[in-house]
Amino acid sequence: MKPETVRTSLDIPAPLHHKLHQAAQLRGCSARQLILRSIERLVDEELPRPAHRVRLPLVPAGGRQMRAMTNDEALFS
Repeated sequence: MKPETVRTSLDIPAPLHHKLHQAAQLRGCSARQLILRSIERLVDEELPRPAHRVRLPLVPAGGRQMRAMTNDEALFS
């Protein structure tokens, strides 16, 4: 056993155990690999994702360049 792993035991019904091994064989992997992949997928779905920071501007500026103007020019022209 690798030092970064934890050994655990799990009691599952015999019919499910049989289906597990059949599914693993169809996928060409071991039952252990199938169980680990399933657990990883479930845990990833359940845990919140880290916040994603948005970069501004969302839509890059394009076309004509705006000239600088005062508030009065913007409001009253």
